[in-house]
Amino acid sequence: MTVHFIGAGPGAADLITVRGRDLIARCPVCLYAGSLVPKALLDHCPAGARIVDTAPMSLDEIIGECQRATQVGQDVARLHSGDLSVWSALGEQLRRLDALGIGYTITPGVPSFAAAAAALGQELTLPELAQSVVLTRTSGRASAMPSGETLEAFAATGATLAIHLSIHVLDKVVERLLPFYGADCPVAVVYRASWPDERVICATLASIAGEVARRPIERTALIMVGKVLGARDFRDSALYDAAYQRRFRGRDS
Repeated sequence: MTVHFIGAGPGAADLITVRGRDLIARCPVCLYAGSLVPKALLDHCPAGARIVDTAPMSLDEIIGECQRATQVGQDVARLHSGDLSVWSALGEQLRRLDALGIGYTITPGVPSFAAAAAALGQELTLPELAQSVVLTRTSGRASAMPSGETLEAFAATGATLAIHLSIHVLDKVVERLLPFYGADCPVAVVYRASWPDERVICATLASIAGEVARRPIERTALIMVGKVLGARDFRDSALYDAAYQRRFRGRDS
C-alpha cells in the first residue's frame, strides 16, 4: 500500500491539483495538517474515510497511523499545506517510511510565495531588475539557519526575497535589509494568501513596520522584498519581441 503526500496549496480549497484531489477521493485514510490545510478539502474524502488531524501529533504518532493503514491494506492521503519541497517536514517522514519499507508518492502543490505573488498581481522576475527569487526564512525556535544562509548574503545579490516564517521579527528583518536595498525599496506583507481573510500591506522598507503595527500580524504571513514589486519602468523581455527569433516561433522575419 502507499502513502500519498499531497501539497494542499496555500489556503484556497480549489488551489489543489487535479491529481491531488483525485488521490484524496480514493484514499480510505486521510492525515491532514489541521492548523494550515483548509477543511473544505476533506469534502473530497470518500464516505467512511478515517480522517486524522495531525496538528497535535508527534512524528512517531503520524508514522504509526501510516503503519496501521498499510498493515490493513489501506492507502493514505497525507495532506500538507503549500508545496512539499520546502518547510514541510517531508524529509523526516520519507526517511521513516523508507526504513519501514512503506511506499509513497509525492504530488506537488501551489506554494505560498506563488499565491502571494498572485495576490500582488506581480511577476517576481523582471528583465534587468531581478532574475532570481530567494525563498528563505530567519532562525527560529524550531531550527537555526545554516551559517552561510543569512539575509545579508541573499540581499547582496539584489534578488527578490520571499521571507517565510519571520513576520514576528519584522523589525529585525528591516534592519538587516536596509543597507542593501535602501529605505525606499518596495516591500509587501501578504497575510494568509488565498484564504478568505487574505490581507496585503504594501509599503517600503522604511515604512513597512509601522504599517503592519497598525493591524498587527503574528503568523501565516510572507514578507516580499525587491525592486520588482510594483515596478513599471522595465524593458520588455525578448520572449515576445517580434525581432527575436527562437526555435519554436516559426517566423520568417
